Amino acid sequence: MTMTTQHLQGKIAFVTGANRGIGLETARGLAKLGATVVIGARNEQNGRETAKQLKEEGFKAESIRHDVNVSKDNEAAFRYFDEHYGKLDILVNNAGVMLDQEHISMEIVNRTGTMPLQLLRDSFDINFFGQVELTQLLLPLLRKSDAGRIVNLSSILGSLTLQANPESPIYAIKTFAYNAAKAAINAFTIHLAEELKDTNIKVNSVHPGWVNTRIGGDKAEFDETEGSRTSIRAATLPADGPSGSFLYLDGTLPW
Repeated sequence: MTMTTQHLQGKIAFVTGANRGIGLETARGLAKLGATVVIGARNEQNGRETAKQLKEEGFKAESIRHDVNVSKDNEAAFRYFDEHYGKLDILVNNAGVMLDQEHISMEIVNRTGTMPLQLLRDSFDINFFGQVELTQLLLPLLRKSDAGRIVNLSSILGSLTLQANPESPIYAIKTFAYNAAKAAINAFTIHLAEELKDTNIKVNSVHPGWVNTRIGGDKAEFDETEGSRTSIRAATLPADGPSGSFLYLDGTLPW
């Protein structure tokens, strides 16, 4: 896959949960292409250190304290971009957690019938409601971009088609709270893309692959740089690129 299809000089990108992992590598990849990247991090000091690291590598980087699960932080993010840039070109909704299991490489136990409702609510708050709230708040700024791009980090585990197919390689991974929240973010992608179909904004879900992160575990097939490839692709789509799709590397996944 070619890493990009456009030059990002002058573009402003916001990557949530970007002080480590896939988010950091996504921010680094966009910065390499010329974008000014803003790191969203729950820990303000970690965010500053990450931005400093990218600056030392020769990139344009900033950071803001941001927890997608905190409405005041989402509102503050809008004010930051509105006051500093008056627009936003790229939003990568990267922040997320898996509360069902510590790692998907562990033995998976289907707890759907006994799943604590609070765990389910917590998963949706972080992986769905927070993402939706942030996107809605930032949408007026994305509308001011000449080529707005919204990237929703999903997972192949959110594919209802593959979850329902006994022949699918993910059929046995029934981490209910995580999978359901990712399926919900996919629905958000479809609906928002249709609403924005007559604008310059493209909205896509992405599956990063099985990546060696805190969620993916140390037996995963991809490193974090490889795991950022699809997010970068979605963030740099040309005018004739897809919108309302579930992207994975150079292809797509079934909903």
